[in-house]
Amino acid sequence: MDQLTTPRRRTRIRAALAAIGILLVAVTAVAAAAPARSSGPPSDSPEAERVCEVERTRLHALVEANMAVAGPLHADDFQLIPPPGVALSREEYLGAVAAGAIDYLTFEPISEIEVRLYGRAAFVTYQSHIDIVVSGLGRFEHDTWHTYLYEKRQGHWQVVWEQATAIGGFPPA
Repeated sequence: MDQLTTPRRRTRIRAALAAIGILLVAVTAVAAAAPARSSGPPSDSPEAERVCEVERTRLHALVEANMAVAGPLHADDFQLIPPPGVALSREEYLGAVAAGAIDYLTFEPISEIEVRLYGRAAFVTYQSHIDIVVSGLGRFEHDTWHTYLYEKRQGHWQVVWEQATAIGGFPPA
């Protein structure tokens, strides 16, 4: 049996397709609930710049393991899909960062942070360089593509979903 047809590979592909489907349903729901306004080209409005600022603040707080800052920037229903492909809830992710089980040594953008606004939702994408120590797995240093869905809730931007893909595959060579 070749690697593309193993049951484990098929399960991972199905999970990835399901996550994409859920994301598309959420985007459709948010777009239907809010006026259809786009910021046009990425990052060209004060509100888009505000989302960029929130994202930079969030990254810095994660590196510093500053939960007082990082916590409120993550929605209660936040979900992260990191490069290994195992979904983490807000509690799992922030708890691991707070405990040092996920220790970001470096987490910084290496490309422009692009933002597309759709009413009270914003899609954010960029590339970053990450140097991270994960308890039980070791240290990884790699570049990553990120895609985020932010929502403006009670007047504040919060990240709801995050998908991170290691550039060049995972684990890094």
